[in-house]
Amino acid sequence: MLFDLRGRRRRAVQGTYLMLALLMGGGLVLFGIGGSVSGGLLDAFKGGGGPSADSAFKDQIDKREERLKANPQNQVILASLVRDYYSLATSQRPEGSSAFPADAKDDLRKAGSYWQRYSKLAENPSAAVAGYAVRIYDVSGLNRPKEAQQAQAIVARNANDAPSYLLLVSYAARAGDTRTADLAGQKAVDLAPKDQKKLIKKQIEALKKASQAQQPSG
Repeated sequence: MLFDLRGRRRRAVQGTYLMLALLMGGGLVLFGIGGSVSGGLLDAFKGGGGPSADSAFKDQIDKREERLKANPQNQVILASLVRDYYSLATSQRPEGSSAFPADAKDDLRKAGSYWQRYSKLAENPSAAVAGYAVRIYDVSGLNRPKEAQQAQAIVARNANDAPSYLLLVSYAARAGDTRTADLAGQKAVDLAPKDQKKLIKKQIEALKKASQAQQPSG
């Protein structure tokens, strides 16, 4: 069994894989956890929802884009716009759905464009901002696994834990990059506690098979 362990160790392993599931579902990124770019969708609307909150949020985006025109290499503004446009796209998802409607894809593309600009300028891109990029390019978003892989590599190097490298295995496999998937898998095994290594290896193989089956065509 996946969690055939006892006591505190069992709870720790369960927590590890619950965290992996949350990461793959994009739950944490809504809260803007970590990094220099504070706030997420919940912060943007914490004063209450509705048209006025939506309008105020869009005004905030417009002001940042105006500031960016005057200073197009401002990494703080670029990173904020990655977050803002992802949050705007997320606000359009139906309740209980992880899929983005067609109308939200333009906002995801804008978020992705700002991420590309930011990541090229930043010597060490923020793992927090990279976390948004992972969600932008995830299968539930723009479905661009190569870009998701590149962003997740930043997240994994920063976190340096097995769950983050397992996610990198998944994205690399979907992108057809078997070498990176293998290297990420080995890193996940190396970082796992001794009594979990066999379990991690099985998880890696399962992720590879599932991800390869989901590779985008064409």
